Amino acid sequence: MTAYAVSLQGNSLLLGPARITFMRTLRIPETGLHGLPPGLGAFPLRRVADYPDTAPSDWLARGGVMLPIYQREAMWLAFGFDEPVALQVAIGKVCAVSGESWTETLHRDPQNYLVLPGQPWLDGINAGDGFIRQFVAVPLGLGATVEGQVTGREEHGGIQLRAVGLGSEALARWREEEARRAKEAAELASAQPAAMSVGSVPMPMAAAAPDMGLGAGGRMRQEVYEDRRPLSDYDPARSWRVFVHLCSVPAWTAITGELPPPTPADRDAYTRAGLPWFDYFDADEKDLPAPETLARVRPVGELLGGEDGGFVPVPDGQVVRYGDPRTDGVADGDW
Repeated sequence: MTAYAVSLQGNSLLLGPARITFMRTLRIPETGLHGLPPGLGAFPLRRVADYPDTAPSDWLARGGVMLPIYQREAMWLAFGFDEPVALQVAIGKVCAVSGESWTETLHRDPQNYLVLPGQPWLDGINAGDGFIRQFVAVPLGLGATVEGQVTGREEHGGIQLRAVGLGSEALARWREEEARRAKEAAELASAQPAAMSVGSVPMPMAAAAPDMGLGAGGRMRQEVYEDRRPLSDYDPARSWRVFVHLCSVPAWTAITGELPPPTPADRDAYTRAGLPWFDYFDADEKDLPAPETLARVRPVGELLGGEDGGFVPVPDGQVVRYGDPRTDGVADGDW
């Protein structure tokens, strides 16, 4: 098997055979149900270990990577893969899929992980029937994070990720199936070159205290897919994990000496300019039901105030709809 590791490649995080890119995006309103906002470029990622003299001591102990994020800025996670994985995603050590506490064991009932391939991205917590609540950054200590609302404490913040690969037999079966599909696709393309032009489906384009966490924002149409594989296909010995620290913008400059990205774009101006929003539906996949713990999470604006009222509606012609796309080392520490 390939000897994977945890590393950075540009602004993407390689977690074994999985690739995760943290995308800047427009924050959607907390009222109504919305389509997928665009990606506005990747957040910069840096290894915590590269800043031993300026990073907080508890961050150095946890290892991992960090990224800068503004208060109330939204994000989504884009996924790629070299081979199938089960990907656990937690915010403040609360599972974004099941609402349960972080564990390094895969569970099926309720499912506490995402399926790659299958899940192309994740924009928020699994909060309802066919929708999520958007990831929105807030400082720790205000009680507005998902962690604070679910556990009653705000101790961890950040994002926790763990990828679990397939065992040798399941991986061999997948590779055989992929080789068969590739051969069939090549034969079809050769037989019907004009009718079978093949191209990739594009992804949507894209306080002084350092610690930030993720709260819940507006509702967005997005499903979290059920795994069709038996848990026995996964090999816990082939797993990779990382702690992603969310860094306030002032702290980012103090730690790294770098300027942060510009402030997030205004969603109303974006919509008025006629730029695209997105929608995605996969009729072959089954949506996981929302856990009660995450369905009860209140949005940031409701808890802290300051949510803006109006919103420029997105004309249907501005919504791009997608079907089913086939789609340096980082130190770990003590979590």
